[in-house]
Amino acid sequence: MGIIGSNGAGKSTLLKLLLGVLIPDSGKIMLKGRITGLLELGTGFNPELTGLENLRTNALLIGMSESEVTEKTEEIIDFSEIGLFISEPLKIYSSGMIMRLAFSIAIHANPDCFVVDEALAVGDAYFQQKCIRKIIEFRESGGALIFVSHDLNAVRLLCDRVLVLEKGKILTIAKPVEATKTYNRTLAKVGSLEINFGNNSKLKGFGTRRAELLESKITGAISGGDKILSGEKAQILSKIHCSEMIDNLVLGFVIRDRFGQDVFGTNSYHIGEKLPSDVLGTFQVKWSFCMNLGPGKYTLTTALHIGPDHTVECLHWEDSTLEFEVAGILGPNFIGFCKLDPLINIISNKIKK
Repeated sequence: MGIIGSNGAGKSTLLKLLLGVLIPDSGKIMLKGRITGLLELGTGFNPELTGLENLRTNALLIGMSESEVTEKTEEIIDFSEIGLFISEPLKIYSSGMIMRLAFSIAIHANPDCFVVDEALAVGDAYFQQKCIRKIIEFRESGGALIFVSHDLNAVRLLCDRVLVLEKGKILTIAKPVEATKTYNRTLAKVGSLEINFGNNSKLKGFGTRRAELLESKITGAISGGDKILSGEKAQILSKIHCSEMIDNLVLGFVIRDRFGQDVFGTNSYHIGEKLPSDVLGTFQVKWSFCMNLGPGKYTLTTALHIGPDHTVECLHWEDSTLEFEVAGILGPNFIGFCKLDPLINIISNKIKK
């Protein structure tokens, strides 16, 4: 179960209630089995104690028995890769080292449910990947996961269902792709702007509709259709209608893979191109780029907004505007999600006679 929402929505408060850090003013929380997890860094730790002393104390606090702590200590230290620092006081640890120790203790406590807040955002990429692999292994062995993050790609990867919170209220509980759409809509609701969610419109998506995306299509220069070769020149053509003249109009797009992961996204603001502000009516915008994606099926999401992102004023956001397929490879074969076109040079170190 993923939990997403804007800052102040109540995500961390909910996790603290589940883990017993906070006591509810009213209502009931029903728990079954052992629940462990990561909240803010340092929760349950004493900076004056050594890493080993904190390991023991924290493990007992989250419900491990004396024998479990003794049995798991070496395994926890090995996974954390803290080494000799385990005998040093926690106050000299970096935030990444604290995260390593906290995660190692929590995941090795054999929980029925593992709770993770944004703590995994701290530390180096190597250990973050190690943690994600361990979480996936935990899930596949039958463990339950409650995962809070602003990283929507991680939420889509790790979660079967996602709860969207806003001001302490549940907006929806849905599959990751649908839930993240709802979350994006909450970000678009700013100030007194009237957001049209398309319930009574032939156009999909949501926004204030002062400008609208009438149509978008993607084609390859060689293939000429929605089946494109990896490595060929491609273009996205979008037809835009402005019902009034708009300053700082920005067009953006996101390409997502079949799992809903963001593969690439940009907008005219970020690449320094200004769209016309004196147009009243319909005009077209063409993106051109080399389709350096691996073979597979993808979706295109398009958006019109004011300024760098859609939180200032979302004019028209349309998820999964269209689907397309990268159906072959132009040039040398490769594996993976992207085509890097590397060059290779053979450097000889032969000794001259």
